[in-house]
Amino acid sequence: MLTVFIDFKSPASYLAFEPTLGLARETGVPVDWRPFAARPFLIPDKKADETVGERHRRVRAIARRDTHLHYAAVQGRNMHFATDPAGSDTALAALAGLEGDPVPFIRAAYDAYWTDQANLDDEAEVAGLLSDVNLALPDMQSARETLDSIRAAAEESGIFESPSYVIADQLFVGREHLPWIGSLIKAATIR
Repeated sequence: MLTVFIDFKSPASYLAFEPTLGLARETGVPVDWRPFAARPFLIPDKKADETVGERHRRVRAIARRDTHLHYAAVQGRNMHFATDPAGSDTALAALAGLEGDPVPFIRAAYDAYWTDQANLDDEAEVAGLLSDVNLALPDMQSARETLDSIRAAAEESGIFESPSYVIADQLFVGREHLPWIGSLIKAATIR
C-alpha cells in the first residue's frame, strides 16, 4: 500500500497526482489518498525597500511557480496561480470522510482549483464537485474530526508537506521521488 498525503491547493500535489496514478497502474500497488493541509503557495509582493531576505523569498517563489508551470505544460495540464489563493479545508475534510473511490473527486477538485480557481473551502462548491462525480457530501462534522486526526498522526510521523508518500514505513516528501518509489516497488523490496 502506498499512502499519499495531498492538498488540493499544493501545486506540487496537483502535478504529482496523474504520475502517481500512473505508477499505481504500472506497479499494481494500491493507493491510500490522505488529506494533509499545506501552506498556501504565495508570491510575496515586491516592496520598494525589501531586504535581501525578502527579495530572496520573492524571487525563489517566482522560480518555483515558473517551474510548476513548466511541468504543467510538459504534462499538458492547465495551471493558473491565483493572486489571492482560496482555501481547501472543506474539500480536504470531504476527502477524509468519503466512502468509495476518491480518485474522481480528487481529479475534479484539482482541476477546479487549478483551472478555475475554485474555492474548495466553500461547502456548496465541494458538494457540487462531489455530485458531478456521483458522490455524496459526507457528514462534515465527522469528516473534519477525521481530517484533524489524520493531520495529527501525519505530523507525528514527520510529514510536513504535500505530496508526501509513505510506503513500508519509509517517508518520501515530494513528487521527485516517484521514480525511486517505483523502483522499490518493482524490485519487490516493498509490497
